[in-house]
Amino acid sequence: MEFTKRQREIIAIVKREEPISGAKIAARLNLTRPTLRNDFSILTMTGMLDAKPKVGYFYAGQHVPSLSFATLYETPVAAIMLQPVLIQATTTVQDAVTSLFMNDVGSLYVTDANQQLQGIISRKDLLRSTINGGDLSRNFASLIMTRMPNVVTTIPSARVLDAGYLLKEHQVDSLPVLAADTQKVVGKITKTRLMTYFIEQGLKIEQD
Repeated sequence: MEFTKRQREIIAIVKREEPISGAKIAARLNLTRPTLRNDFSILTMTGMLDAKPKVGYFYAGQHVPSLSFATLYETPVAAIMLQPVLIQATTTVQDAVTSLFMNDVGSLYVTDANQQLQGIISRKDLLRSTINGGDLSRNFASLIMTRMPNVVTTIPSARVLDAGYLLKEHQVDSLPVLAADTQKVVGKITKTRLMTYFIEQGLKIEQD
């Protein structure tokens, strides 16, 4: 794994001054500890640093493939996916806007009666439709959605690493998770959910 410049600086500081607290490391870099939280998580998960509560960070100097890959990146999407918000193609744009904000999500998945994916509607799609005018109570979701097969999807057995790559490569905020060999929506994975997952795993190690 290739570390960033800041992560290499953190490793160098720990080598010189171990044990050293996260707050002191942040001070050396003229940053705040929350800013470095993700860096600390990555460095402990890969085995470069070790952390002990109320003591600080130690230099470990080794990689732990079983942790960084099997436990983290190879975790299946099914283990962390979220419940999607589904609407019908005949749902009005007005009701779609209400559904999006009531559920506080970034996108809606348009399905048929059997939950087979037909398309996706993002916040931008709804905003654009609202700005363009027209009767939102008469326009349907099917008019503004991105249709299949132009929607990037994943499956429950895919690795979170693969899902993250798709999110980055296609510059989308979420992926519908479809049952294997079908178009049935069984979940969703988002950039926010992936980041939360990585941080949670890092904190578990930090607290051990």
